[in-house]
Parts: sequence; structure tokens; C-alpha cells
Amino acid sequence: MSEKQSARTDRISADLAEVLAPLDLLVEDVTVMPAGKRRLVRVLVDRDLPADTDPTAAVPPLDLDQVADVTRLVSDRLDETDAMGEHAYVLEVSSPGTDRPLTLPRHFRRNVGRLIELSVPDAEPVTGRITRADDAGFTLTVTGKKGATSEQAFSYDDGLHGAVQVEFNRSSDTTGEDH
Repeated sequence: MSEKQSARTDRISADLAEVLAPLDLLVEDVTVMPAGKRRLVRVLVDRDLPADTDPTAAVPPLDLDQVADVTRLVSDRLDETDAMGEHAYVLEVSSPGTDRPLTLPRHFRRNVGRLIELSVPDAEPVTGRITRADDAGFTLTVTGKKGATSEQAFSYDDGLHGAVQVEFNRSSDTTGEDH
């Protein structure tokens, strides 16, 4: 990414963060790329979790109505500023999907209750369900080969990367939420 492009995305991120903060949302990522005669602007937004959030509670994802409302806000803000210049652009606003790597504490926090595969330096990957996540680290419930479960605690300082595992038939899901 060129320095000019990076400055543009940084400016857009900061500007949108200001607009979304009152809604308890944060800008996860902004990408601007050429798309023919236009530019494609991709904005990923997610909930901003307060520090006193229950570390064992699942965080509901943004629903389609919320994403539509945010899209209008982002579009209006981009049109009010000269961040995109005179060039036409196509705007895509979404929340981070399940393919987004878990690298920051807030990523793990947002995925409490989900099954993840964790890459652990100098060890085999670990697959388990996040049962707790706070500012210091997180806990996974891991099911062994014979069905026995154990809890393993991890610190974010360990250089870990996680990936959400998509579950189509989660029989223990009693809330009706799509995890």
C-alpha cells in the first residue's frame, strides 16, 4: 500500500471512528482499492465492548438492520468529507466474518462461546470453545479424544492466533443464536 493510500485509509478510519463511537461501535478495518473507474471502500465495524463486560457472556453480532444503519452513516460521512476526493466509489460495510483471524484481545472477547482453532508457538494447534475472555487472557474448554473436557488458560502475550471454526449443527446451542 502506498504512503498516500495508507494516509487516506488512516484518515477515513479516524473520521469514521468519531462518527461510530456514540453508537458503541468501532472501525475494525478500512480498505480502499481501485475497481475500474471507481474505488472500492470496504469498512469493517464491530461492537466496542466496555471494560466491565462479563468475560463469560457471548457478544451478539451486529444484525443486518444495524449494518444498514451504519452503512448510511458511513456513506453520509464520506460524502461530507473530501476523503475520497472527486472519484466515484462503491461502499461495502460489514462486520468481521468468521474467516477473520483472532489476534487481539477484543477478537477473542467477541467470540466467547465459539469453537476456535488456536495456533500455539512451538506446539500443536489446540481446538476448543472460548468460555472466558478478558483483558489478560482467555480460557478454552477442550474436548479430548475420549470425550473428557479440560480447561486451558492462555495469555495474549503468548503470541497466539486463533480462527473461528464454523459449526453448522451445534446441538448444545439453546439460545437460538447463530454461533
